[in-house]
Amino acid sequence: MPDARFLLVRLGSLGDVIHALPAASALRDAFPQARIDWLIEPKWRRLLEGNPDLTEIISLERNGAAGLIATVRKLRAARYTCAIDFQGLYKSALPAFASGAPRRIGFPSTYAREGFASFFYTDRINPRGAHKVDHNLALADAAGARTSPLRFPLTLRPEDEKQVTQQLARHNIADFYVLNPGGGWRSKCWPPERYGELHHRLAALNSWRGIISFGPGEESLAQELISAAGSRPPVAIPFGLGPLMALLRRAKFVISADTGPLHLASALGAPVVGLYGPTDPARNGPYGNQSQSIVIRNPGRSETTYRRGASYSAPMLSITVDQVADAVARLLAVNT
Repeated sequence: MPDARFLLVRLGSLGDVIHALPAASALRDAFPQARIDWLIEPKWRRLLEGNPDLTEIISLERNGAAGLIATVRKLRAARYTCAIDFQGLYKSALPAFASGAPRRIGFPSTYAREGFASFFYTDRINPRGAHKVDHNLALADAAGARTSPLRFPLTLRPEDEKQVTQQLARHNIADFYVLNPGGGWRSKCWPPERYGELHHRLAALNSWRGIISFGPGEESLAQELISAAGSRPPVAIPFGLGPLMALLRRAKFVISADTGPLHLASALGAPVVGLYGPTDPARNGPYGNQSQSIVIRNPGRSETTYRRGASYSAPMLSITVDQVADAVARLLAVNT
């Protein structure tokens, strides 16, 4: 089908975009000559730049009616034969519908986060497998993709590498690991005081430095972690998305709850320790090489829920510093 033209819709966020990348790769393997475009929010566009599986990256401009109208006109001009909505929200289903694609693939109302979004699809596909990556691949398969080697085509730029190198030199850092205390929902995060205690233990074992990864609005978490870390505190360095990718790929390991930087680090091949409480690691855990990841979850203390709680949850509070320190030791034993 050399005339196939696909519109992929996954507007955000970080981890969810990562989990949709293999679906785009599977489509490219099945349709090497096809047009495959991806509609995404501007703040996440960097994740797709340089991706060889995509023909064009289209930013969803929502700065007023004029921007939206211009985006819809661009979509309709492409004359897509198929649109695939990996997100399952009104804000993603509507652009897929507005593109004019005669075939629109998405999840059924029983799965989509906003069930009525499924009414904008012509094909409603039940997810298969346990993980979000598998669910997204089911949509791609419905569009004609074929089984192919799993890949996450993330591109690092020389200027991103340079910025990280300069920042590491500025802080006199050679080998390092990354602590990521933040996350979209407080109920799936681990308290910064425990990250601080963990860092204090790790700092006594070797000369590696800790670097705190944090995003906008998470500055207080970084400061709380530093305050709890003792006399050799980690360094908090704010990085944009591109430099963050370069940083994570160089890390000895990354410790994080179920949030974007964890999935980004895993996709880049960095060893990771994932901390899980209310969310299910079978569905949202690190995906790929299992020797590169260890997941901590206390099943007897955890009830799977995706409610976005505003305080630390009992399942996350049940994870001890001893558990995480032991996981780091086991991960390093395999990867060193």
